[in-house]
Formats: sequence, structure tokens, C-alpha cells
Amino acid sequence: MDALNEIFIEYGYLGMGVASFLAGTFFPFSSEAVMSVLLVSSNMDPVLTIASGTIGNVLGSMVNYWIGTIASPQTIRKWFKIKEKRMEMAQRYVSRYGAWMGFFSFIPILGTAISIALGVLRANIWGTFLSTFLGKCIRYIVVAYSVLAFKS
Repeated sequence: MDALNEIFIEYGYLGMGVASFLAGTFFPFSSEAVMSVLLVSSNMDPVLTIASGTIGNVLGSMVNYWIGTIASPQTIRKWFKIKEKRMEMAQRYVSRYGAWMGFFSFIPILGTAISIALGVLRANIWGTFLSTFLGKCIRYIVVAYSVLAFKS
């Protein structure tokens, strides 16, 4: 995993975007670690780093949404090893709050289930995109400026 992180770090903003894309999908990956190293060890612009991370992560979540639209809930639980209880919880919240649940897709592990559940329940795609974008952007802002505060 360290070698993979080094590749992402070597490619700067593009690497940040790809790492965030992977983290936004069902792959267990920490884009926050890549962001932290990029901001600490280079002179990368925090705003562009946040933007590339947000774009990649949102696109990853939208892949999860798409998977939710084409696969059955049973197949999704089997493929992604999502416990039935967790999937039911995500579906219950999505049914109740709709596309705005995408805001919470930044939460590790549960965020993947939320994104997939949004697709399964055919939540409004534009509402899902917007709420997902807001949640992930705010998360990356907090991560980036927390790292920069400790860097000083």
C-alpha cells in the first residue's frame, strides 16, 4: 500500500484525484493520508488539492450510486460484503431523507452503503450529486486545513 501511496503522491493533483476516486468507491483506501503527505511535503495549493480530492471522491461515490441502480440489494451485499443490517439501516435513512443522505457519504464504510442505497432506491441523481459534493468538500476542507495547522 505504501508503494501505491508513493505513486499517487508523485502525480500531485492527478494522484490526489485518483486516490480520492478509489477511496470514494468500495476500495478500502485513505485519500486523507495522500492529501496529508501532499500538503506537508510539497508546496501544493491547498485549494487545488481540495478540489482534486473532492472531484475524485464524488465521482467514486457516483460509481457506487450507479452500481446501486443496476444490481440487486442481495448482490450488492454479497459483492461488497456489506452486512444486511448496515444496508437496511442505510436504506431506511435514504428512504426517510432522500438524496440529502449523500451528504453523509464521506463517513468511512457507511458512506459506501449510503451511496449504493441511494442508487438502489433511485434517489434523485442531481440531489445526490449536490449533497455528496457538499459533504465531501467540507470533509476535505477540514482535513486540509487541519494538516496545514499542524504543519506550521
